[in-house]
Amino acid sequence: MGVGKSTVGGLLADRLRTTYRDTDADIVAAEGREISDIFVDDGEEHFRALEREAVRAAVTGHDGVLALGGGAVLDAETRALLRELPVVYLSMDIEEAVRRTGLATARPLLAVNPRRQWRELMDARRHLYTEVARVVVATDGRTPEEVAEAVLDALELKEA
Repeated sequence: MGVGKSTVGGLLADRLRTTYRDTDADIVAAEGREISDIFVDDGEEHFRALEREAVRAAVTGHDGVLALGGGAVLDAETRALLRELPVVYLSMDIEEAVRRTGLATARPLLAVNPRRQWRELMDARRHLYTEVARVVVATDGRTPEEVAEAVLDALELKEA
């Protein structure tokens, strides 16, 4: 959440002269409502089912840069789909998260005590991110352009 995956993903797609897709945007477009509304109206379990299907469709039907929502890795099927792909985990510490997002309550999973909940989410998810990631790129104190460059370097990709 707030790590810059959408911004960095767009930059990477531009540099690699390919397309960019975001599964969160796919869900919003398909449902006609924001993710926070899906959480409130239908619950997290329903959202995770939508997310699993959006990721499966994107992984099988898109060959450009793909950004996934932060909780997508909670699903074992999703992790299996990602294992053979050049996945990048964009990491940041809590101080950076506060600076970037203020840990605002617009994030459905951070509505109460956002700092503590962010830490708990990361403690629960970090091992899953590293499990599927080919490389980890720290975003702390970096501009999106610097992060994109670090991703290209880490994956040993050249700009098109």
